[in-house]
Amino acid sequence: MNGSLYDEEEPFKTNVTLEQCQAQYANESSFLSQQYPEGYCKVTFDKVLCWPPSPHNTTVTIKCFSELFHIKYDDTQNATKECLWNGTWSKSNYNSCKEIITLPADVETQTTIYFVGYTLSLVTLFIAMMIFTYFKELRCLRNTIHMNLMLSYMLTYCVWIVTLISLNFGGSVLCIIIVTLLHYFHITTFFWMFVEGLYLYILVVETLTRENFKLRVYIFIGWGMPMIFVLIWVTVKSFIPQSEDLNNSCRWFDTHPIDWIFQAPTVLVLLLNLVFLLCIMWVLITKLRSANTLETQQYHKAAKALLVLMPLLGITYVITIYAPMPDASVNVFECTRAVLLSTQGFTVALFYCFLNTEVQNTLRHHIENWKTRRSLGPRSLRSGSKSKDWSPRSRTESIRLYSQPTNIYHKRESCTSEITTTTIVTVNGGGSRPTNGTPKARSPFLYPPRPSYGGNV
Repeated sequence: MNGSLYDEEEPFKTNVTLEQCQAQYANESSFLSQQYPEGYCKVTFDKVLCWPPSPHNTTVTIKCFSELFHIKYDDTQNATKECLWNGTWSKSNYNSCKEIITLPADVETQTTIYFVGYTLSLVTLFIAMMIFTYFKELRCLRNTIHMNLMLSYMLTYCVWIVTLISLNFGGSVLCIIIVTLLHYFHITTFFWMFVEGLYLYILVVETLTRENFKLRVYIFIGWGMPMIFVLIWVTVKSFIPQSEDLNNSCRWFDTHPIDWIFQAPTVLVLLLNLVFLLCIMWVLITKLRSANTLETQQYHKAAKALLVLMPLLGITYVITIYAPMPDASVNVFECTRAVLLSTQGFTVALFYCFLNTEVQNTLRHHIENWKTRRSLGPRSLRSGSKSKDWSPRSRTESIRLYSQPTNIYHKRESCTSEITTTTIVTVNGGGSRPTNGTPKARSPFLYPPRPSYGGNV
């Protein structure tokens, strides 16, 4: 049974009374009172639509309104309301009545900026991940940390794109999942940036404690801790009454003071990264000024990279929390924020991979080897296939990863590039400190976060 108080062409009106609804369906009510003397669901008005009388245990379907509160809706769908066995109405179901999204010109511009920036970041991050994964010479703890940071950005961007494509989640479970993943991966980016700062701090300042920080510790910080905060937020959020406003397609996007459950730890790790940076710069300036060694120079270069990335990541996160009051300059602010946020992944890939001289030298070495083998013909390709991955750097790395020496001595050697910092151990018979164990092979691949996965970076 269908019913509507107004013609489809008219904008939907809200200044309707129950008496007007009863007058609209007077004939239907008279008919049902004779047909069902035991009772039926009477005419009702739920402040949105007028619902006609209906027999027990039936579902009334009415065409969705085309406009409500000056907002356009898709009127090709239907709203439903069930008449229960006892003559009472269930709650109206307007889930199918979707708002027609029309983006203003400025919002459309911002969305375009985000799409272009995220696409650029995703492509460059993917290429950087492939480079770090494919070339054995680049497999070390430092670059594994880089890869996790890049992965957190990639996951954040992918979930953001899915969120934008699926704007109307309603109050469904899908809405909760999408919002939770979006918050989680966004947070992991800052925690992995914190891991970058922590690793460099331990390498430069607290050198005696670096053996206590294995890859699994960094993975717990980068993926595990954000998951804990987000799960707490989801638990608390689920007990907070949600707005019934039809204008909001996914109410879990609503801001609330409980958002500080995950925002406060994010701000805290940014502040800790700033402390790490100040301590690193202090050590490099005061204690290592006189030691003009290659290792000192590379630490300086790595600290410069962190100095560039820290303000970028910190400032952009702060401005996503504190937006200016709506005025003429808000469009400029939003466009600037879109550029900064959408290109963060590109900046990380640029500094930690494409401007990394270690990566550049590795690529150059492999390209030259490929050209040499190609110029020498098929015979050279067959004979050189056994040693195609050999280089002084790869040999040293193989010794570090896979050798099991006994009663030998080691010294710490820097294999840092201009942008990134790594530390390897090479065999040296003239060292002064014996090793206390055998080096363990480190997998260059990412350890996937374990469910309860929630989480980036």
